[in-house]
Amino acid sequence: MHNLLESKYCQVAVNFPAGDGILTYQTDGEALPIGSLVEVPLGRRKAKGVVLPFSLSEDELTKITTEYKLKPISARFDSDFTLSEKELELYMWMSKYYHYNLGMLVWDCLPKILKRPREVDIAHGSNEPFEFELNEEQRNAFLSISDKLFMGFDRFYIHGVTGSGKTLIYLNLIKEVLQSGKSVLFLLPEINLTPQFTETFRRFLDCPILSYHSGVTDSHKNEVWKFLKRSNKPVLIMGVRSSVFLPSDNIGLVIVDEEHDNSFKQSDRCAYNGRDVAIKKAQIFDCPVVLGSATPSLENYHTFTTTKRDNYFTLEKRAAGSFPDIELIDSRRHGDKKRDDALFIWPFEKRSLDLITEALERKEQVLVFVNRLGFANFIQCRNCGHKFEDPNTGVPLRFFKKKNILSSGHSDYQIPLPEICPSCGNMSLLQQGYGTERLQEVLLEYFPGKSIERFDRDEITNLEKLEEKLDKFHAGETDIFVGTQMLSKGHNFKRVNLVLILGTDSMLNFPDFRSMEKTYQMLVQILGRAGRYSDHAKVAIQTLLPDNPLFKFIENHDFSKFYDFELNPRRIGNFPPFSKMIAIHVSGRDREKLVTQVSREVNRLYASISQAENQYEIWGPTPAMIERRANMFTWSFTVVSGNVNTLHSIVSYFENTNKIDKSYSIKVDVDPYQIL
Repeated sequence: MHNLLESKYCQVAVNFPAGDGILTYQTDGEALPIGSLVEVPLGRRKAKGVVLPFSLSEDELTKITTEYKLKPISARFDSDFTLSEKELELYMWMSKYYHYNLGMLVWDCLPKILKRPREVDIAHGSNEPFEFELNEEQRNAFLSISDKLFMGFDRFYIHGVTGSGKTLIYLNLIKEVLQSGKSVLFLLPEINLTPQFTETFRRFLDCPILSYHSGVTDSHKNEVWKFLKRSNKPVLIMGVRSSVFLPSDNIGLVIVDEEHDNSFKQSDRCAYNGRDVAIKKAQIFDCPVVLGSATPSLENYHTFTTTKRDNYFTLEKRAAGSFPDIELIDSRRHGDKKRDDALFIWPFEKRSLDLITEALERKEQVLVFVNRLGFANFIQCRNCGHKFEDPNTGVPLRFFKKKNILSSGHSDYQIPLPEICPSCGNMSLLQQGYGTERLQEVLLEYFPGKSIERFDRDEITNLEKLEEKLDKFHAGETDIFVGTQMLSKGHNFKRVNLVLILGTDSMLNFPDFRSMEKTYQMLVQILGRAGRYSDHAKVAIQTLLPDNPLFKFIENHDFSKFYDFELNPRRIGNFPPFSKMIAIHVSGRDREKLVTQVSREVNRLYASISQAENQYEIWGPTPAMIERRANMFTWSFTVVSGNVNTLHSIVSYFENTNKIDKSYSIKVDVDPYQIL
């Protein structure tokens, strides 16, 4: 009977934010393939959708056709974009797990479909022999994973210190899978790592290499998608989190490098984690997934060391060079210095500048790190204290000197730097704080004649500029890189033996349960850029908190003790990995009404669902970190439980029964990366 019904009707997940978005339509008498992308009528407009497996019984269909006049499908899109059964299974899992409309999810993840096809530019490896032999640690990890490489889904972790040669293990595993006729999906956290991995893979692999990230055009993405749909040849797919959605029924291995990185977590639309989706994809396609990092996420470290110890491999030795020495530069004495001297070198301590001088005299290159963009964090009137703020959010505007603008970090708002204070008319405006732009200016004044470049997303806006900056640095044309987190990830700088770090105190003081973990990960990743080819490297950290226990773990390169130290407060506070969380964000224009409604919903959940039976907590409601954006206020609450099924049941109950004003928006964030 279902076959007969499917020839006349189909169910479509529609790209429209209403309920689950699954509607029933008429076909032209021929069953549409499941996974077909279609256009359907929706009221007076047209909407896109995807055809789902038909799940209605004859009675349910009779009821629908009696109550509604069903409309026919308007059009079907290019069959090259039809989702396979396994691809659709992944989207359906995501829709359920992340509490997100299925039709919207599919169309969020698809590339823009262009009318004019173009030939896709595909790199092809030259299959050079490896230059390096696997050492004992690498060989142990490789052989252990290789033994299970073709035995279906399993999870493995390579925890290797920076410079330990994780990439060499990846290469050997990739070669084995490609030789078996299967493809490999290789996920990176950020676009700026793509060039160096592309170059490495081009040299040593003998297969097509497909790159997929924000740096390539929509046309390129479109043709990559079609190429994979039409070809079963083994390929290496390399890209950022969105590449997890590329079609590849021939997938034989998934690798997620730097799995700890928060860039894998999407913040807008469906708040999915690309790492976790990649793991689920490997499970659906019944192939192994390999996670790797020098600084594992606490959740994965805990999981692998307690339940999958045999699949957890450590690389404790660097392939070349040695670990850098750590020097803490105590900034607490700053107030004792003469004002002129402090202004002349601010925000650098004299010791920091001396270390840079010594490195430059040895003809070495230097990295200076601060995780802030711009010249000043905010501008303030010296006379009346007025601060220039983003009218959409109330957050202070950052000053960018080169562009001579004040710009918001949380919206598109920006204005030219005013000449006078709008409140009192005074012309004396203070530039408070510092970022990469100010550090570059100070260093250019202190080291005249030296080439000092910035390495941040304000300077590097595309792959071409990224490659240009890196090429100049590798050629020795740049003496000092001043950069943000972009500097910390994966780069291999041969002549860097000094890394100077500023601004860690603000990260440690940030009111979030992951602040210590994030700071530790960032510092370890940054210090990993020093001493890869030397035995006399140093990492200097300017701080007002030299007694913080974090720095002792950093100095001793003691990862396991740091994580054991960090697990204790997590256990006491019922934070991950000892619980799971889902945050609910509600936004509306009337703040008072919003707070009242969200508070009422939290109380209703407590009254409706027994805490004793279900073992859960609700934290909040509280205002979002940035409460106001574009005249919309946001308040949030977080549901916490050690039982993931309980957690999702509570959130589903809220979604189905809440009395929140229909004009307000509700966003569900599963496994939130940040909770204030």
